[in-house]
Amino acid sequence: MTIQAVRGTKDILPDEIAAWHRVEAGARALFARYGYRELRTPVFEETELFARGIGAETDIVSKEMYTFADRDGSTLTLRPEATAGIVRAVIQHNLMNTDPALRVYAIGPMFRRERPQKGRYRQFHQVDVEAFGFTSPTIDAEVVELALAFLDACGVTKRELVLNSVGDQACRPAYVEKLQQALRQVASSLCADCERRVETNPLRVLDCKVPEDQAVIDGLPKITDHLCEPCRDHFAEVRRQLEILGIPHRLSHRLVRGLDYYVRTTFEVTSDALGAQSSVLGGGRYDGLVKDLGGPDLAGIGFAVGLERLVSLVPEAAAEPRCDVFLMPLADGALDQALRLQRKLREAGLRVLLDPEGRSFKSRMKQADKLGARYAAILGDDELAKGVWTLRDMARSQQRAVSEEEMLKHLKEKTNG
Repeated sequence: MTIQAVRGTKDILPDEIAAWHRVEAGARALFARYGYRELRTPVFEETELFARGIGAETDIVSKEMYTFADRDGSTLTLRPEATAGIVRAVIQHNLMNTDPALRVYAIGPMFRRERPQKGRYRQFHQVDVEAFGFTSPTIDAEVVELALAFLDACGVTKRELVLNSVGDQACRPAYVEKLQQALRQVASSLCADCERRVETNPLRVLDCKVPEDQAVIDGLPKITDHLCEPCRDHFAEVRRQLEILGIPHRLSHRLVRGLDYYVRTTFEVTSDALGAQSSVLGGGRYDGLVKDLGGPDLAGIGFAVGLERLVSLVPEAAAEPRCDVFLMPLADGALDQALRLQRKLREAGLRVLLDPEGRSFKSRMKQADKLGARYAAILGDDELAKGVWTLRDMARSQQRAVSEEEMLKHLKEKTNG
């Protein structure tokens, strides 16, 4: 039986990779302009990091993590998200004391055993952006601005920014208690997951997507009506600065995100182009997380983008040609010269291929065409005797005899500008 990729995973094939390169290169170029530097963390961590950082009663920790016992008896987990690992690295390496503007980003795979859907896989990839040590609403507005600028750079213009405040430890506990009281009265009419969440994680009920639950949820108390004055003022200033920046947004009291560590500002970007699973990007503020994981009382804010979904929204670009020059050594003894020339051309920055299998001239021309070669360089018996190559412009169907030196100069000028 032929072995297939594991359910919920996806091969990213060569014909698809150009869009991934565009997204990743765009991220690195843009984030540098905002002062962010790349950080890479391991793909697995101690399980306790996620239980403490994300929340033991979240769906991620309770149902979706890939956890396994190591040989020494410790328990490890493939990372289901990036923030907790980045916070661990910040604490472990004391980055808050060595970086005067602690802004980092990461790109890599995450793992969750959830039901595979369109654009959602059990191994998926994220771009993750985090800023530490900033309590001002200005960083909230800047992070949102950066998130939208990233989508712009990827060509994703049809989207909506949704915004909310989930309060903090001063005001949220009282709201959660009030919400829980209201939920207990209607719990029996909710889906099984929400009925369970009434006692374990009532805020997550607000994020339920089950159609039959929506009318009930719309009638629940709103967190924005129960914010303390500092949280109200913070949120009002975030919105004011977004208006200054010309960034439209929609308020939603139901936007609570799926992780326990969020406080105050939460945001999400959605796109109708994705269908029912419309979320492209999400994030928010997590001021207590660094302290909860053993570090100093350091504020934090960030966002994450699922690359599988994002890539599906990136406008399709013309496929890049595989090579600039396709070498065709046809005569006996021509291969040695072709190998030397191939190395020189590659050292000059050109993409060069040749057919080492000795196929016919017609077959090699077809291969050069399929590879999108701009030029074919032919070395047959006549060319070998005269000490020249025949350089063929594939698009114009024109060719001329040139020396190796002339060809090298011409190709460098034409392909490298």
